[in-house]
Amino acid sequence: MNLLDTLNKVFGDTSRKEVKRLQPTIARIREIQASPEYRALTLADLPKKTEEFKALVAGGTTLDDILPHAFALVVRACELLKGTTMGVGKQMLTWDMVPFDVQLVGGIILHRGNIAEMKTGEGKTLVCTLPVYLNALAGKGVHVVTVNDYLAKRDAQWMGLLYGALGLTVGTIVHGIENDQRRAAYACDITYGTNNEFGFDYLRDNMAPSLAQQVQRPLNFAIVDEVDSILVDEARTPLIISAPAEESTTKYAQYALLVQDLREGEHYTRDEKQRAAILTEAGIAFLEQKMGVDNIYTDKGFQEVHHIEQALKAHAIFKRDTDYVVKENEVIIVDEFTGRLMPGRRYSHGLHQAIEAKERVEVQRESRTLATITFQNYFRLFPKLAGMTGTAKTEEEEFESIYKLRVVVIPTHRPVTRLDQTDAIYRTVENKFRAVVRAVAERHAKGQPVLVGTTSIEKSEVLSKLLEQERIPHQVLNAKQHEKEADIVAGAGQYGSVTIATNMAGRGTDIKLGEGVAAVGGLAILGTERHEARRIDNQLRGRSGRQGDPGESLFFVSMEDDLMRLFGGDRLKAMMERLKVPDDVPLQNGVVSRSIESAQKRVEGHNFDMRRHVLQYDNVMNKHREIVYTRRQKILQRIAEAEAGQSSAAEAGALHGDIVATIEREARAIAAAHTTERDPEKWDLATAIAAVGAFNPEAAKSLDIEALKKLEDRAEVEEKLVTALVGAYERACAAADPVAVGRAERVVTLRSIDTHWMNHIDEMSHLREQVAFSGFAQRDPLVEYQDQGFRKFQQLIATIDSTIARMLLQADFSQFAAPVRMAEEQPQNLITNADQIEAELTHTGVGVAADQSPSAAPARRVPLPHERPSSVRVKAPPAQAASAAEVGRNDPCPCGSGKKYKKCHGQDA
Repeated sequence: MNLLDTLNKVFGDTSRKEVKRLQPTIARIREIQASPEYRALTLADLPKKTEEFKALVAGGTTLDDILPHAFALVVRACELLKGTTMGVGKQMLTWDMVPFDVQLVGGIILHRGNIAEMKTGEGKTLVCTLPVYLNALAGKGVHVVTVNDYLAKRDAQWMGLLYGALGLTVGTIVHGIENDQRRAAYACDITYGTNNEFGFDYLRDNMAPSLAQQVQRPLNFAIVDEVDSILVDEARTPLIISAPAEESTTKYAQYALLVQDLREGEHYTRDEKQRAAILTEAGIAFLEQKMGVDNIYTDKGFQEVHHIEQALKAHAIFKRDTDYVVKENEVIIVDEFTGRLMPGRRYSHGLHQAIEAKERVEVQRESRTLATITFQNYFRLFPKLAGMTGTAKTEEEEFESIYKLRVVVIPTHRPVTRLDQTDAIYRTVENKFRAVVRAVAERHAKGQPVLVGTTSIEKSEVLSKLLEQERIPHQVLNAKQHEKEADIVAGAGQYGSVTIATNMAGRGTDIKLGEGVAAVGGLAILGTERHEARRIDNQLRGRSGRQGDPGESLFFVSMEDDLMRLFGGDRLKAMMERLKVPDDVPLQNGVVSRSIESAQKRVEGHNFDMRRHVLQYDNVMNKHREIVYTRRQKILQRIAEAEAGQSSAAEAGALHGDIVATIEREARAIAAAHTTERDPEKWDLATAIAAVGAFNPEAAKSLDIEALKKLEDRAEVEEKLVTALVGAYERACAAADPVAVGRAERVVTLRSIDTHWMNHIDEMSHLREQVAFSGFAQRDPLVEYQDQGFRKFQQLIATIDSTIARMLLQADFSQFAAPVRMAEEQPQNLITNADQIEAELTHTGVGVAADQSPSAAPARRVPLPHERPSSVRVKAPPAQAASAAEVGRNDPCPCGSGKKYKKCHGQDA
């Protein structure tokens, strides 16, 4: 029992108390709705009322004050729309929805920034419109986040009828639309889209070379549909924008062939709980003999060993049609929770390439990360966040600790009458599936619709073949047919239908009972296995019994199921054998069911720890990203403001003051580095002049070493170096076209920042792998990562400044006389441009960070970290990244410790 469960037991159910406290507000909404003024409203009057509300909010009236009137207006709009027919996708739908009291309660809970847990079929899609409308009145935009493009388009069209009647605009963000369409959609009062598209647009906006290329406006309020799926299930997979690297792909095929000859138990061990495969001593010796080396951990190096272990992981852990499918010569990941295909996503750190080599499909190049963020940190950017789902209570602790979101359980409109039976537990998988087929046949014979839930594509296809043998007509819904999932799920409640669904794909689609179905018992839910998360089981079970409908649910479990096998099923299996329980007789026992639930809780806790672990590390990069993106945005705003002045002089001077200040800092840094001795006679002034010459030879020539030697005050030496470098730059600018200078400053500043930011991302990724070994030295890897990461961030800032100063002091401004075509105007050339700028940076003597391996190879038999988060990647050319800024003493420390800078690394400054 977690802390929240304990508190509820001691102090009573907080959800019930919350709902009870809202009753006066609900009564007030109904009172306004029933008033003569609102009863007299027509569809033509609704936009006028919306404008009145907007004016009140703009004048200082709070959204809470206006809530009863706004909710009442939405209710009135629903009444006026009744009977209106419209096309949504391929369907013709008639509006027949008017919010119930419990839906009004759900709307208030969402407006207050909480999670509303509402049972399937309680109308969450309509509930969402109430707080969305209210918050859209502020004119700052509202995001509605869905799990896939289909639901985003469907809900935007369907609920768009209501929003349109109220005088609000609705936009939709789906995969593949152009930037102009995206910008228009984000400018609407309400924007529907998926978590992936919103997150990628955020990253792309922070790589854009101008404000005009950005599509999003400042984030305001988001309501996340199926919040458990998005904020929990997908939280282990960071969003990554990447571009192909130049490394050869032939090595993956070689390693895939090597590991095929390894035997489990002899050459490697497999840890299914941790999803890891680790080489044994015999396995290492076998590989060394095959590869002709004495020690793979030293002869092949860190990177090669990493690829060997990824090949082994692909071979031993990842299964076709369970973890991924091969479709049209491409490996596509299968979402372990929803069973949906996830095209465009790739496992990181070479794992996806290892699987491609294993399946003998074309191996795509590894990618270089250009920008990345976790879903946790993306959604925490919203000043206000809310969510809704049918299953959130079991993850209440995670929502509270990571997102500061409370879960409030909303009562159903009508009592749930579904019969939830005790699990039927069989000894073997074969016996279990035979029992499932018998159960389906019995119900199908009387016309009762059946929805069968499986945990993998492979098992859904096995069950389908068994039903075919019994000549039972059925539909199969899994990742291979997910294009049809909405139609298949919508028909699952029809008389006599049998539907097989993998991990309850098709969430978000209502299952209404067909004619005569209530009389034969309603929809029957048959689960073929307990999932590792109780939430997923509850999602499946909840598809039956909507709005007081009759129904039943029954889960079939075998002692050979993964969950049972990994958490003590062998003991129960041995007990059944001792008791000589017949194979076709299920064990239905409350103690066993409780042991299953206990195992699920342990797995849930383990998964929560993994997600929290990912977040703790990303918090470090998040501080870096926050500082960099904020500073970069200010640069773009300054450029935009200058361009808005519509004068060449204004454009030319947009960044000039910053550049001069950067050059001055570099000059002072050179002086400080070479005048450390107390005795001025020991100052290394010749080297200081040489360092100035590396930035600008003319500036060095203007310095007289004999005159410098006569100075005894460090400050005077500093001023001489500042005057030399700044003077050289100002003279060069004065001799060139001001517009060309402005363009040069803009391009060099942004591209220098971007190149080094990308390198910083790579360095931090390597650092994370290296600190994993700190535990052997009794040091906390996370603390090591924070500490070393902060120093790398300081180095990033210094390197960016040095690069900008050096390149501009040596720039030929005539090359910038013609308008520079910025990166995304030529997307196909972006990677080339980035490589060119990197080559230029290296050529000018500024060291560009390269991938670093550990200085000492790890000891023999020390495995590389096997738990690396999978990554959601989208291929894109490298665009722009970030800028550096000084950290305020009271700002959060960039190391990610959570302390103020002055209490953490600021003490070192």
